[in-house]
Amino acid sequence: MKNNVSRALPIVKYEQDSGFHKMEDAIAIEFPLTIQLDGEEFGTMLCTPSHMEELVIGFLASEGVIRLPSEIDSLSIDEGKGFAYVSLKRKLASDYRSMSKRVIGSCCGKSRQFYFSNDVKTAKTIFSKTKINPAQAFQLMKSLEDTSGHFQETGGLHNGALCTKEEVLVSRADIGRHNVLDKIYGYCLKNGVSLRDKVIVFSGRVSSEVLLKVSKIGVGIILSKSAPTTMGIQLAEDLGITLVGFARGKRFNIYSHPERIGD
Repeated sequence: MKNNVSRALPIVKYEQDSGFHKMEDAIAIEFPLTIQLDGEEFGTMLCTPSHMEELVIGFLASEGVIRLPSEIDSLSIDEGKGFAYVSLKRKLASDYRSMSKRVIGSCCGKSRQFYFSNDVKTAKTIFSKTKINPAQAFQLMKSLEDTSGHFQETGGLHNGALCTKEEVLVSRADIGRHNVLDKIYGYCLKNGVSLRDKVIVFSGRVSSEVLLKVSKIGVGIILSKSAPTTMGIQLAEDLGITLVGFARGKRFNIYSHPERIGD
């Protein structure tokens, strides 16, 4: 079976006890994938070349280009050339490139930071009543780590998973934090997975862009083993998302909407 995640490359390793020696090491693959949308170049993503159809669907949905996969007329991946060819049933307006312009939005009377104009249309305030307890949070993080074989092999990938309170439903890995979430979102859209009462468990830093993707997916809790940023926390507060960081061992920090984490 083809390995689309890592490649064995020759290196020289140094260890204090044994000196220099030649060996092969598993290196995470970085792959440029260019999306051609209705015959025009839409953008290029640097990604891990696995689950690329899910990646494209999730990315287009998070960018506000589509809402459902049924709006796509055709989608094909040419891995040899590094292109994803997408044709929509309903063509985009001629000014779709304005989606990359930054604007100031607002939500519920609170100031929202600068972000792309399509985020104004696709970011959702979350009203989920889902709650988890600390034991469940620790177990979900452990389950993510148990499915993170490619990270352990390469040390160069981010991992994320969509979970219920009790178990991992689907996990994905990529060199890009944002790509991990797009792959999860694409999987959910392709397979009609209900996002009600779900949790996202994540390995990477929770920046504002990561938080916005969680909002677009529609999940009310994100658990990360890494740190958040100030803007990530502010958006989590504004958008009704419970943001948990530094979930390591038997501790974690809750940065917003702590009412969803309890005994």
